[in-house]
Order: sequence, then C-alpha cells, then structure tokens
Amino acid sequence: MSSEFSKAKVIRITLNGVLAGLVFLLMAFFIEAFRTDNSISFNGLVSIHKENPLFIFFDFFPVIFGVLAYYYGGKVVGQLSISESLIEEEESRSRKLYRFVERIRNGEIDADFHADEDDVLGKAIVNLRDNLKASKEEEALRKQEDEQRGWMAEGMAMFGEILRANNDNMAELSYSIISNLVKYVKSVQGGFYIIEDNDEESKYFLLTASYAYERRKYADKRLEWGEGIVGACALEKDTIHLKKVPAGYLSITSGLGEATPDNLLIVPLKVNDEVHGVIEIASFKPFEEFEIGFIEKVAESIATTISSVKINIRTAQLLAESGARAEAMTEQETQLRQNMEELQATQEEAARQAEKFISFTNSVNHTLIRAEYDTAGILLYANTQFLHKLEYVSNSEVEGQPISMFVNKKDRIWFDELWQSLIRGGKHFEGDMKLVTRDGKDLWTIATYTCVRNVMGGVEKILFLAIDTTEQKKQSLDHEGQINALNRSSLKAEFSPTGDILDANEKFLVALGYTSVEIKTKTVFDFPPDVEKKSLEKIWDDVTHGMPFEGGLRFLMKEGEERWIRGTFTAVNDMYEEIAKVVFIGHDSTREKLMELETKRQTEILRIQEEQLRQSEVELSRKLREAREEVKTQFKEIEKVKIRNEKTLEGFLDVVISIDQDGTIDFFNKAAEQLFGYDRNEVLGKNVRLLFPADAAKHDEFIANFVDPDKLKIVGVRREITITNKLGDELAVLILLSEARVGKEYTYTAFIQNISVDLF
Repeated sequence: MSSEFSKAKVIRITLNGVLAGLVFLLMAFFIEAFRTDNSISFNGLVSIHKENPLFIFFDFFPVIFGVLAYYYGGKVVGQLSISESLIEEEESRSRKLYRFVERIRNGEIDADFHADEDDVLGKAIVNLRDNLKASKEEEALRKQEDEQRGWMAEGMAMFGEILRANNDNMAELSYSIISNLVKYVKSVQGGFYIIEDNDEESKYFLLTASYAYERRKYADKRLEWGEGIVGACALEKDTIHLKKVPAGYLSITSGLGEATPDNLLIVPLKVNDEVHGVIEIASFKPFEEFEIGFIEKVAESIATTISSVKINIRTAQLLAESGARAEAMTEQETQLRQNMEELQATQEEAARQAEKFISFTNSVNHTLIRAEYDTAGILLYANTQFLHKLEYVSNSEVEGQPISMFVNKKDRIWFDELWQSLIRGGKHFEGDMKLVTRDGKDLWTIATYTCVRNVMGGVEKILFLAIDTTEQKKQSLDHEGQINALNRSSLKAEFSPTGDILDANEKFLVALGYTSVEIKTKTVFDFPPDVEKKSLEKIWDDVTHGMPFEGGLRFLMKEGEERWIRGTFTAVNDMYEEIAKVVFIGHDSTREKLMELETKRQTEILRIQEEQLRQSEVELSRKLREAREEVKTQFKEIEKVKIRNEKTLEGFLDVVISIDQDGTIDFFNKAAEQLFGYDRNEVLGKNVRLLFPADAAKHDEFIANFVDPDKLKIVGVRREITITNKLGDELAVLILLSEARVGKEYTYTAFIQNISVDLF
C-alpha cells in the first residue's frame, strides 16, 4: 500500500469523524434552541452556552471525534501496510528463486543468486547449482581422460602389431617403430639407438633408424657408452624430458626452412632393469604427461622385443657354431639337433612367459598400489605407486618396516585379527582399507590381502594390492553431508512416476503426521483435499513430462488438519533419459498462508465497517437525541471505572511494577513501596536497575533479562528470586512477568509476591 494512498485513507476517516462530531453539535444546538425558544444566531448561541455550560464541552466534539477517527484510521491502515509489505516481500523472493531455478534447468550452470541468511531453500538450490557445475567439470575431465586412455590403448595395439610383424629385421623394425611413433605423437624428429654390447668392454650406441619431417633419414651415428644426453639416459635408466634443446644438438634439419624443435624426450628401452637402447623424439610442442607415459610403455614393449630378438640371434649363432662342428661330431648330430630344438622351444616359451609376466607386472605397478610382506608383517617390497601414494621417496624408507606403520591406530584390533587369519592360510581379504601416509594423512583404498604359498603349501608371504579411492570417499562423505543438511532444513519426499511414495525424510513425516511405515502406503494424490485433486493431477502430468512445478499446495495431515506447503516437484531421469522418480523439496508455509487469509478477512471486515459507517450517517440525526443522555451516563460510568481501577491497583496486595521497553519505571503501587522501602516518587521515571543491584543480575538469569533492555524477557513463567530492599534486607519472592505491546512499544508488568509473608 503506497504512502499517498495510506495518508488519503486516514484523512478520509478523520474527516468523517470531524463531520460526525459537527453534525452532533449542530443537532444539539437546534434541539436546545427549540427547547429554550432561543433564536439560531450568535446571540442565541451565547445565551444557550450561558444557560447550559455543558455546551462548552459539546463544542469540542468535532475535534474529539476527529482525533478518535484519526487514531483508529492510523491503526487500521498501518496494520494493512505491514501485511501487504510481508506478502510482497515473500512473492518477490519466490519470483527470484523461480527465475534462478529456471536458468539452472535451461543449462545456465553459472547463473548467479544471492540467498538471504534465513533462505534455506535458496541456499540448498545454490548448493545444488555448485554440485551440478562441479559434476559438469568432472565429466569433462573424465571424458578427456577416457580419450587419452583410448588413444594410448589404440597406440599400444598398433605398436604391438608392428613389433610382431618386423621382429626378424632390426633395421626395418627400428625405422617402422620410430617413424610411426613420431607421427603418432605428432612430433617432427626421432632417432632409434641400439646398444651394441657384444664386447662388454667396449659398449656403444648405434643409431639404427632416424626420421624427420615426414621422411626417412640416413644418418649413421655412433655414440660411446655414457656419451651425451643419450648416454646419460641409459646410465640413469630413466626418462629425460628437455623443454629447451641445447643449441646445435639436433644434426638433422628440414630443407623446407622449418624451425628447429625445442622439446626433446629421451626414453630408455628398459626391461627387467636392463637397458637395450634409447628412443629420442623432438617436437615443437611440449610433451603431455600421458604422452610421456605412453612412450614409456611402448619403450618397455620394444625392449622386450629387442631382448627376444637378441636371444634369437644368440640362439642362431649357437646353431651356426653347432653346424660348423657337425662334421666332427657325426655320431652326436641327431642327439645335438634334438637338444637344440628342445632348447630353442624352451627358450621361446620362457621368453613368451617372461614377456607375459613382465607385461602383467608392469601393468599392475602402473595402476595398483602393490606391496609384499613376510608372515611377521615386515615389508619386503613396495612399488612406485605405494611410495607415491603414502608420500615416501625411496624403498629404503619403508622396506624392513612393520605393517603397523601404515595402519591407523583405530583399526589395529580388527586388522590384527585379519592378519592372524591370513598367515594361518585363511581366506583372502577384499574391501575398504584406510592407510596412514608419512605425514599422518588418511589414504582410503579398495584393497586385497592374498596369501602367496610355497611349494609345500605353507604361507610364504602376503601380497597387498590396492586402488586409491580417497577423492571418491571425500566426495561421498560431502554428498552425504549435503543430503543430511537438506533433510534437516526442508521437507523432502521421493515419488515414483505413478505418484507412489518411495521415501520421505523426518520433516515431511512430522509435517503430515505419518510414520515411516504408514507413508509407504500413500501416493501423492492422497494428500490434497478432494476439491484440489484435479489440480494436482494436472501438475503431476506436467512434471512427468519434463515441466518442473514450484508453488504452494494444500495438504491434509493424517488427522485431517490442513497444511500449506510451498515447494517444487522435479523429475529425475535415469541413464536412458526416462523418468526414474520425482523429487519434492519444500517447506511448511501454513503460518504465512493463514496470515494472508487473515489479512484478507480483516480487509473485508474493514470494507463492511466502512459501509456500515456510511449507513450510520443516515441514522445519525435520529440517534443524536438519544446520544446526549447516553454520553452523560457513559461519562459517569467511565469516572466510576477510573476511580475503581485506581483504588484496586493501590489496594492490590501483590507488588505491581510496570516498565517500558527502555527499563523506565512508570507504575509503582503501595505494596511495592512497602516491599522495596522506596517512595514511589523516588522510583517513578527511574531505571529498574535501581531496584535490582548488579550482583543479583549477575547470578539470576531472570533478573538479568528483566533489567537489560537488549535482552529477551522471560514472560509468562513464575520464578522464585531473591531481592534486596532499600534497607539491605534480602527477601525471597515469586515474580511473574507479563508483556503488552502497543504499536512498536512494549510495556512489561511484574507481579511480585512476598514468599516470607505468605508462609507466615
């Protein structure tokens, strides 16, 4: 309601009051003039006032009626303004929240919304937006990781085929590998070095193949053992990644005038800690971590193949030597051939088994946390993943240490029982396991402990394999916390697409008065009154077709009592984009709705009263004759009531003290004077702290709240307290505090009863 409209309405009511008083005054003058035969003139009016002094009081009726009408109009208009302001504020907040939800539903994950401190639903939806945004980012990251894994798997398959197709010609194998590897990682140059170690005293590197700028290069090159970056890579048996290539290092350049690459990756061809060669790749762009990991895996497969080729070459050499001596050992020829064939078959089988085992071991070490313990619980071996995840640098820090070093103290009891079962050959363990890192952090894993047996069937050692699930565990705990917060702050229920209740939280059950067992037998259509079921069916049809609903609904409690609930129905789709369930989140708005209805009722009453006031003006002329005698009677009655109330309060046996909202004493009866020992003139207009010393307020919450204007008073509860009167005597009393509000001002009245007097 605008201020101009409010003022106009108050002015209209005030003018009506003044008009009523004026009409009453004129009627009184006419009646008196007619009765006393005075003329209606100035002299006649003066004569009437002299004959009947009561008309001096009647002269103020327009002012009195106007003041009363102004006060009444201000109260009514003020109440209406407050009610309309509350309704407009709630509607504005609801519209903002609806627009925010619509933006999120339309995919605007970055939509902004500032929720008030007491807007629980708004905060919950903001949290939901943040979760959706985080999920979208995680999905993009997961998609990128899947693409990288697919890229690596495709590359490993391709190079596996290359290794199988060219493993009998080292030159062609080298070129095929380095050319395809340079093209696959989108680099520009590459070199393939093989270690020639026929003579252990003079090992060296031989460049068997090189590739640059999409064409084969023929650059014979020999590097001595340990020479240059290639030699350093072989000695350290580790990958070297240079992001700034030394000037003049690359000897191969493009005839097309292209720039020299500035990123260099050198990877050892290593298997079983033995280096068989080195791959060197140059690129204009920096190498990604997953590309380096892929090249390292390819290098392991290449090293395995080279190792097998060397074994085959060595075997061929032995066969050649055996053929040279065949003429001298004719008698042993058949037996030697059989032995060599068996040896070759055994070697080939051993090489295949070794390759499979190495591949499996490398896969495990690159993906799983792995460790081995003896039966006493002493760590024998730990892979790189184990050291990295538990924040250790080298194996020397963990090998030889007891398993209790990595297990949380709180888990020792059940883990000791598990360990005893394992070393006795019991069933392996598989499940969640929390480890402790070097810095005392928790590392959540999905782990297995498995017995490794010896040839006699006894337990030789315990194998530990695990996957790091710490981040997933944290997310799971965080999601559980958010769901619990939503359940504590809002009504929440889940329905099937047909409307059957699947689940409901405690606030929903309490709001409608059902138990968790009873609610499972209900559907969403059992809650609204019969007259609103058709409306809910229309809403439900929209929701199940992808149109969320937000608004107020009228539900019936189990006992039939009405509850107004404001909330949202939102459909949740499954992986096939079909509706799996409908989630309802809301809050009980019964109190606000009742206030709205009451405001409408009061407005209607006011309209009726205004109509009655207009009608009463027609009858005013008839009632003025009766009003004179009635007013006299009322004045007499008011005078009697006033005198009676004053005598009653003065003669009240209990102490009565009234203070305003600032703590100023404005009433103090005789019983109060007797109890506290103060004369009323000493306390009226003074702060109530005068009657209650500071020590009493420190030790009694009731007194502390009563004397402090900023604290909430304890109203409607009778308390026993101890007071000190003016003479310093301590008295035990019973006190009851009541509250009265007029507009924005509060008045508090204390009724105090002396217990000692009552007891005796």
